[in-house]
Amino acid sequence: MSMGITEFKLDLSLIDEMVLRAINEDVGSGDLSTDLLIPKESTVRAKIVAKDYGVVAGLLVAEKVFKQLDPELNWKPRRKDGAQIKRGEIIVEFEGSYRAILTGERSALNFLQRMSGIATRTSKFVNAVKDYKTEILDTRKTLPGFRMLDKYSVQVGGGTNHRIGLYDMVMLKENHIRVAGGIIPAVQQVRKGLAEGIKVEVETTTLDEVKQALDALADIIMLDNMSNEEMLEAVKLIAGKAKVEASGSVTLARAKTIAALGVDYISVGALTHSVEALDLSQQIIV
Repeated sequence: MSMGITEFKLDLSLIDEMVLRAINEDVGSGDLSTDLLIPKESTVRAKIVAKDYGVVAGLLVAEKVFKQLDPELNWKPRRKDGAQIKRGEIIVEFEGSYRAILTGERSALNFLQRMSGIATRTSKFVNAVKDYKTEILDTRKTLPGFRMLDKYSVQVGGGTNHRIGLYDMVMLKENHIRVAGGIIPAVQQVRKGLAEGIKVEVETTTLDEVKQALDALADIIMLDNMSNEEMLEAVKLIAGKAKVEASGSVTLARAKTIAALGVDYISVGALTHSVEALDLSQQIIV
Protein backbone atom coordinates (compact mmCIF):
# COMPACT_ATOMS: atom_id res chain seq x y z
CA MET A 1 0.00 0.00 0.00
CA SER A 2 1.39 3.38 -0.97
CA MET A 3 1.68 6.18 1.60
CA GLY A 4 -0.13 8.34 -0.92
CA ILE A 5 -3.64 7.84 -2.26
CA THR A 6 -2.60 5.57 -5.13
CA GLU A 7 -2.73 1.86 -4.42
CA PHE A 8 0.11 0.44 -6.46
CA LYS A 9 -0.57 -2.48 -8.78
CA LEU A 10 1.41 -4.01 -11.62
CA ASP A 11 0.30 -2.77 -15.03
CA LEU A 12 0.49 -5.89 -17.19
CA SER A 13 0.25 -3.96 -20.46
CA LEU A 14 3.22 -1.84 -19.43
CA ILE A 15 5.18 -4.99 -18.57
CA ASP A 16 4.49 -6.28 -22.08
CA GLU A 17 5.87 -3.03 -23.51
CA MET A 18 8.98 -3.21 -21.33
CA VAL A 19 9.62 -6.83 -22.28
CA LEU A 20 9.25 -6.12 -25.98
CA ARG A 21 11.57 -3.13 -25.73
CA ALA A 22 14.18 -5.21 -23.91
CA ILE A 23 14.03 -7.97 -26.51
CA ASN A 24 14.26 -5.53 -29.42
CA GLU A 25 17.23 -3.82 -27.77
CA ASP A 26 19.10 -7.10 -27.31
CA VAL A 27 18.10 -9.13 -30.36
CA GLY A 28 17.82 -6.42 -33.00
CA SER A 29 17.75 -8.04 -36.44
CA GLY A 30 18.46 -11.50 -35.02
CA ASP A 31 20.45 -13.64 -32.59
CA LEU A 32 23.40 -14.55 -34.81
CA SER A 33 25.00 -17.01 -32.40
CA THR A 34 21.84 -18.99 -31.73
CA ASP A 35 20.16 -18.84 -35.14
CA LEU A 36 23.27 -20.09 -36.95
CA LEU A 37 23.75 -23.04 -34.58
CA ILE A 38 20.33 -24.21 -33.40
CA PRO A 39 17.77 -25.76 -35.79
CA LYS A 40 14.50 -23.81 -35.76
CA GLU A 41 12.43 -26.83 -34.69
CA SER A 42 14.65 -27.85 -31.74
CA THR A 43 13.21 -27.85 -28.24
CA VAL A 44 14.94 -28.04 -24.88
CA ARG A 45 14.37 -27.99 -21.12
CA ALA A 46 16.01 -25.38 -18.93
CA LYS A 47 16.04 -24.11 -15.37
CA ILE A 48 16.95 -20.97 -13.47
CA VAL A 49 19.03 -21.64 -10.37
CA ALA A 50 19.91 -19.38 -7.45
CA LYS A 51 23.65 -18.90 -6.92
CA ASP A 52 23.11 -16.97 -3.68
CA TYR A 53 20.60 -16.57 -0.87
CA GLY A 54 17.84 -14.01 -1.34
CA VAL A 55 14.22 -13.20 -2.16
CA VAL A 56 12.90 -13.91 -5.62
CA ALA A 57 10.94 -11.26 -7.54
CA GLY A 58 10.05 -10.87 -11.21
CA LEU A 59 9.07 -14.39 -12.27
CA LEU A 60 6.09 -13.09 -14.23
CA VAL A 61 8.32 -10.69 -16.16
CA ALA A 62 10.88 -13.39 -16.96
CA GLU A 63 8.08 -15.68 -18.16
CA LYS A 64 6.77 -12.93 -20.43
CA VAL A 65 10.22 -12.57 -22.03
CA PHE A 66 10.34 -16.22 -23.04
CA LYS A 67 6.70 -16.36 -24.10
CA GLN A 68 7.17 -13.31 -26.30
CA LEU A 69 9.68 -15.45 -28.22
CA ASP A 70 7.81 -18.75 -27.86
CA PRO A 71 4.09 -18.43 -26.97
CA GLU A 72 3.88 -22.20 -26.46
CA LEU A 73 6.67 -22.35 -23.89
CA ASN A 74 5.78 -24.43 -20.81
CA TRP A 75 6.69 -22.47 -17.65
CA LYS A 76 6.80 -24.35 -14.33
CA PRO A 77 7.83 -22.17 -11.38
CA ARG A 78 9.11 -23.96 -8.30
CA ARG A 79 8.91 -20.82 -6.16
CA LYS A 80 6.72 -17.69 -6.06
CA ASP A 81 7.67 -14.03 -5.86
CA GLY A 82 8.48 -13.22 -2.24
CA ALA A 83 9.92 -16.66 -1.48
CA GLN A 84 13.20 -16.92 0.38
CA ILE A 85 15.60 -18.88 -1.80
CA LYS A 86 18.91 -20.51 -1.04
CA ARG A 87 22.06 -21.15 -3.06
CA GLY A 88 21.61 -24.02 -5.51
CA GLU A 89 17.82 -23.93 -5.39
CA ILE A 90 15.86 -24.29 -8.64
CA ILE A 91 13.46 -21.37 -8.99
CA VAL A 92 11.75 -22.36 -12.21
CA GLU A 93 11.91 -25.02 -14.92
CA PHE A 94 10.65 -24.46 -18.45
CA GLU A 95 10.52 -26.19 -21.81
CA GLY A 96 10.14 -24.87 -25.32
CA SER A 97 11.96 -23.62 -28.38
CA TYR A 98 15.73 -24.00 -27.97
CA ARG A 99 16.24 -20.77 -29.88
CA ALA A 100 13.76 -18.83 -27.74
CA ILE A 101 15.28 -20.08 -24.51
CA LEU A 102 18.81 -19.07 -25.52
CA THR A 103 17.77 -15.78 -27.13
CA GLY A 104 15.63 -14.68 -24.17
CA GLU A 105 18.10 -15.69 -21.48
CA ARG A 106 19.88 -12.40 -20.94
CA SER A 107 16.77 -10.21 -21.02
CA ALA A 108 14.89 -12.52 -18.68
CA LEU A 109 17.77 -12.66 -16.22
CA ASN A 110 18.32 -8.91 -16.37
CA PHE A 111 14.75 -8.38 -15.15
CA LEU A 112 14.78 -11.22 -12.65
CA GLN A 113 18.18 -10.49 -11.12
CA ARG A 114 17.52 -6.76 -10.66
CA MET A 115 14.06 -7.28 -9.20
CA SER A 116 15.23 -10.07 -6.90
CA GLY A 117 18.15 -7.91 -5.79
CA ILE A 118 15.77 -5.12 -4.75
CA ALA A 119 13.48 -7.57 -2.95
CA THR A 120 16.45 -9.14 -1.18
CA ARG A 121 17.87 -5.87 0.11
CA THR A 122 14.42 -4.67 1.15
CA SER A 123 13.82 -7.85 3.14
CA LYS A 124 17.07 -7.29 5.04
CA PHE A 125 15.95 -3.81 6.11
CA VAL A 126 12.47 -5.06 6.99
CA ASN A 127 13.96 -7.83 9.10
CA ALA A 128 16.24 -5.35 10.86
CA VAL A 129 13.25 -3.35 12.18
CA LYS A 130 10.84 -6.25 12.70
CA ASP A 131 10.62 -5.68 16.46
CA TYR A 132 9.28 -2.15 15.98
CA LYS A 133 6.26 -0.46 14.37
CA THR A 134 8.49 1.16 11.76
CA GLU A 135 7.88 0.53 8.06
CA ILE A 136 10.64 0.57 5.45
CA LEU A 137 9.88 2.91 2.54
CA ASP A 138 11.36 3.19 -0.93
CA THR A 139 11.96 6.50 -2.73
CA ARG A 140 11.70 7.89 -6.28
CA LYS A 141 15.38 7.02 -6.85
CA THR A 142 14.45 4.32 -9.32
CA LEU A 143 15.85 3.35 -12.72
CA PRO A 144 14.08 5.59 -15.27
CA GLY A 145 11.35 3.61 -16.98
CA PHE A 146 11.54 0.82 -14.39
CA ARG A 147 9.73 2.48 -11.49
CA MET A 148 6.79 0.10 -11.58
CA LEU A 149 9.03 -2.96 -11.39
CA ASP A 150 11.35 -1.40 -8.80
CA LYS A 151 8.47 -0.49 -6.50
CA TYR A 152 6.79 -3.86 -7.01
CA SER A 153 10.05 -5.52 -5.98
CA VAL A 154 10.13 -3.44 -2.78
CA GLN A 155 6.63 -4.69 -1.98
CA VAL A 156 7.73 -8.28 -2.61
CA GLY A 157 10.58 -7.78 -0.15
CA GLY A 158 8.13 -6.65 2.52
CA GLY A 159 8.67 -2.90 2.17
CA THR A 160 6.14 -0.11 1.71
CA ASN A 161 5.93 2.17 -1.30
CA HIS A 162 6.34 5.88 -0.69
CA ARG A 163 4.65 8.08 -3.27
CA ILE A 164 4.65 6.49 -6.70
CA GLY A 165 5.40 9.77 -8.46
CA LEU A 166 4.94 13.51 -8.16
CA TYR A 167 1.19 13.19 -8.60
CA ASP A 168 -0.07 11.20 -5.61
CA MET A 169 1.41 13.04 -2.63
CA VAL A 170 2.87 16.44 -1.74
CA MET A 171 6.48 16.51 -0.61
CA LEU A 172 7.73 19.97 0.35
CA LYS A 173 11.50 20.08 0.26
CA GLU A 174 14.04 22.86 0.77
CA ASN A 175 13.57 24.54 -2.61
CA HIS A 176 9.75 24.48 -2.40
CA ILE A 177 9.90 26.01 1.08
CA ARG A 178 12.34 28.71 0.01
CA VAL A 179 10.12 29.79 -2.88
CA ALA A 180 7.06 29.99 -0.62
CA GLY A 181 8.86 31.93 2.08
CA GLY A 182 8.74 29.27 4.77
CA ILE A 183 7.18 26.00 5.84
CA ILE A 184 3.87 27.40 7.06
CA PRO A 185 3.07 29.47 3.94
CA ALA A 186 4.21 26.57 1.73
CA VAL A 187 1.79 24.13 3.39
CA GLN A 188 -1.03 26.68 3.39
CA GLN A 189 -0.56 27.41 -0.29
CA VAL A 190 -0.55 23.81 -1.50
CA ARG A 191 -3.57 22.90 0.63
CA LYS A 192 -5.64 25.54 -1.17
CA GLY A 193 -5.42 23.64 -4.46
CA LEU A 194 -5.14 20.09 -3.13
CA ALA A 195 -7.73 17.37 -3.65
CA GLU A 196 -9.19 15.91 -0.47
CA GLY A 197 -7.28 12.97 0.95
CA ILE A 198 -3.87 13.77 -0.52
CA LYS A 199 -1.24 13.93 2.19
CA VAL A 200 1.31 16.67 2.71
CA GLU A 201 4.81 15.80 3.87
CA VAL A 202 7.41 18.37 4.92
CA GLU A 203 11.16 17.83 4.94
CA THR A 204 12.89 19.20 8.05
CA THR A 205 16.54 19.35 9.11
CA THR A 206 16.28 21.08 12.51
CA LEU A 207 13.99 20.98 15.55
CA ASP A 208 12.84 24.50 14.77
CA GLU A 209 11.68 23.33 11.34
CA VAL A 210 9.91 20.39 12.99
CA LYS A 211 7.98 22.88 15.16
CA GLN A 212 7.03 24.86 12.06
CA ALA A 213 5.83 21.71 10.29
CA LEU A 214 3.70 20.87 13.34
CA ASP A 215 2.21 24.37 13.37
CA ALA A 216 1.44 23.97 9.65
CA LEU A 217 -0.43 20.70 10.41
CA ALA A 218 1.70 18.60 8.07
CA ASP A 219 0.52 15.01 7.77
CA ILE A 220 4.05 13.58 7.69
CA ILE A 221 7.26 15.18 8.94
CA MET A 222 10.51 13.96 7.44
CA LEU A 223 13.60 14.13 9.64
CA ASP A 224 16.33 14.53 7.06
CA ASN A 225 19.92 13.61 7.90
CA MET A 226 19.46 14.15 11.62
CA SER A 227 21.48 12.38 14.29
CA ASN A 228 19.73 9.76 16.40
CA GLU A 229 19.74 12.19 19.33
CA GLU A 230 18.04 14.89 17.25
CA MET A 231 15.50 12.43 15.90
CA LEU A 232 14.60 11.29 19.41
CA GLU A 233 13.91 14.90 20.43
CA ALA A 234 11.85 15.39 17.27
CA VAL A 235 9.76 12.28 17.95
CA LYS A 236 9.04 13.55 21.47
CA LEU A 237 8.12 16.96 20.10
CA ILE A 238 5.79 15.56 17.43
CA ALA A 239 4.19 13.24 19.99
CA GLY A 240 1.88 11.52 17.53
CA LYS A 241 0.50 14.73 16.00
CA ALA A 242 1.93 13.70 12.63
CA LYS A 243 3.59 10.65 11.14
CA VAL A 244 7.38 10.68 11.35
CA GLU A 245 9.75 9.60 8.58
CA ALA A 246 13.50 9.27 9.05
CA SER A 247 15.61 9.76 5.94
CA GLY A 248 19.21 10.19 4.89
CA SER A 249 22.36 8.16 5.57
CA VAL A 250 20.35 5.10 6.58
CA THR A 251 22.48 1.97 6.53
CA LEU A 252 21.35 -1.54 7.37
CA ALA A 253 23.38 -1.39 10.58
CA ARG A 254 21.73 1.88 11.63
CA ALA A 255 18.14 1.05 10.71
CA LYS A 256 17.36 -0.80 13.95
CA THR A 257 18.62 2.04 16.15
CA ILE A 258 16.49 4.52 14.21
CA ALA A 259 13.39 2.33 14.48
CA ALA A 260 13.93 2.13 18.25
CA LEU A 261 13.45 5.91 18.44
CA GLY A 262 9.76 5.50 17.57
CA VAL A 263 9.63 6.76 13.99
CA ASP A 264 6.81 5.51 11.78
CA TYR A 265 8.83 5.19 8.60
CA ILE A 266 12.43 4.90 7.44
CA SER A 267 13.01 5.72 3.78
CA VAL A 268 15.97 4.07 2.08
CA GLY A 269 17.03 5.28 -1.36
CA ALA A 270 19.59 2.50 -1.65
CA LEU A 271 16.82 -0.08 -2.06
CA THR A 272 16.55 1.00 -5.69
CA HIS A 273 19.34 3.44 -6.56
CA SER A 274 22.24 1.10 -5.79
CA VAL A 275 20.88 -2.30 -6.71
CA GLU A 276 23.04 -5.38 -6.22
CA ALA A 277 21.56 -7.96 -8.56
CA LEU A 278 20.84 -11.37 -7.08
CA ASP A 279 23.11 -13.94 -8.72
CA LEU A 280 20.97 -16.31 -10.82
CA SER A 281 21.91 -18.69 -13.60
CA GLN A 282 20.02 -20.22 -16.49
CA GLN A 283 21.07 -23.81 -17.23
CA ILE A 284 20.07 -26.22 -19.97
CA ILE A 285 18.80 -29.53 -18.59
CA VAL A 286 20.64 -32.32 -20.38
